[in-house]
Amino acid sequence: MPHAAIRKLTLTAFRSYPSAQVSVADGPVVLTGPNGAGKTNILEALSFLSPGRGLRRAQLGDVGHRAPGAAGEAPWAVSALVDGALGEVRLGTGHDPAQEGGVRRCRIDGEGVPSANAFLDHLKVLWLTPEMDGLFLGPPGDRRRYLDRLVLAVDGAHGTRVNGLERALRSRNRLLEENGSARFLEAVEHEVAELAVAVAAARLETVARLGAEIAAHRDDASLFPFAELALDGVVERLIAHFPALEVEDRYRVLLRDNRPRDRAAGRTLEGPHLTDLSVSHGEKQLPAARCSTGEQKSLLIGLTLSHARLVASMQGFSPILLLDDVVAYLDSARRTGLFEALARLGAQAWMTGADPAAFAALDRAERFEVAPGTIGRA
Repeated sequence: MPHAAIRKLTLTAFRSYPSAQVSVADGPVVLTGPNGAGKTNILEALSFLSPGRGLRRAQLGDVGHRAPGAAGEAPWAVSALVDGALGEVRLGTGHDPAQEGGVRRCRIDGEGVPSANAFLDHLKVLWLTPEMDGLFLGPPGDRRRYLDRLVLAVDGAHGTRVNGLERALRSRNRLLEENGSARFLEAVEHEVAELAVAVAAARLETVARLGAEIAAHRDDASLFPFAELALDGVVERLIAHFPALEVEDRYRVLLRDNRPRDRAAGRTLEGPHLTDLSVSHGEKQLPAARCSTGEQKSLLIGLTLSHARLVASMQGFSPILLLDDVVAYLDSARRTGLFEALARLGAQAWMTGADPAAFAALDRAERFEVAPGTIGRA
């Protein structure tokens, strides 16, 4: 299957790099070096070739390179020559606080585009980081953000709907706090319900598709256990039993009836903004939160591989994978299993680690040594 590949990455004043450039082919890319050398910064730069705030969820003003002693926000830029779904293209993004304020600019072949959503026509970027290891034990909000990244990779409009829902909910909460008129509340709740059903439906569809993908490739001998997924939320439960328009009506009634309770709480207490993603170890029928640390990490790796297969099958093009320090705590059998799975997937994977020996079994990899502010071939 065709796959997206980064051919050249150029950084300008990004994190620890005053400037840097990396040219690669389309095989696996391995970045090694001591802790703090800037390996994850390279992956973060690549993650900005997708909508959102990157794999660290950073504020734009915190990303620019600062010289010692310098104050204030610094401008930064990321540019990549990409062999993507529509052929070779140059994608660029960056932030200059003196010009754009809180907005990052995006360009395709030098022409400005409204947002990074336009990049999705050319490539999809998926990632797995050590910070995600606590996903199953953390708050529901972490799992919702993870879920929405899964959805966004197969439905480019999802982020716009989620942002719209958040804005509409803020408007409703403000009207409740200010004892706004019933007429204004009804108008806002109409918008909230419409967006809520669209967001919940997209999440449900992606979870169903991902579940089918997992089932189709289930291998009980795999070192990465298969996951079972479900969503827990009031709108999602309604969608399971009623048509979308009826769900909108029922949710609007719920919002109207809950106004006194929501006003007292200072927030909307029912809706997709509170939905939780449930993940279980399929073979053991055990909630992921009750699995061992190693099992949780293996579940996440398995989910990432399944999601990448789903994206490839739906888009006809394999995504780019960013795997930050993923192999550090895997035994040799699981490392080999991961490398074999990546080879079958055919996606360009960028991987980081402190120990080059951990990647010895990875065939065809291009290897780079990272030091503070520099990157060169190993």
